[in-house]
Amino acid sequence: MKHGFRRMKIFREKAKEICTKSQYGEATWWELLQHKVFSTFWKECAEFTVKNTKLTSLCEQANLHVISEEEKKAMKERLKDC
Repeated sequence: MKHGFRRMKIFREKAKEICTKSQYGEATWWELLQHKVFSTFWKECAEFTVKNTKLTSLCEQANLHVISEEEKKAMKERLKDC
């Protein structure tokens, strides 16, 4: 029974990865096909896709940005000096 559970956990993680990649345009045609099948037959994948879409939308609305590596280093140095 343990072996089946472990296999299912790996399958779930792979399905979530494919769902995310397809939403961001990084999926291959095969992964897109798998995503359609997962979303159609697996409720958890469809729910994950809806939640991930909402999260992406909220992040875009918040106008988030990433700081550069140089800015990160400068911040770390300032924190060390405190």
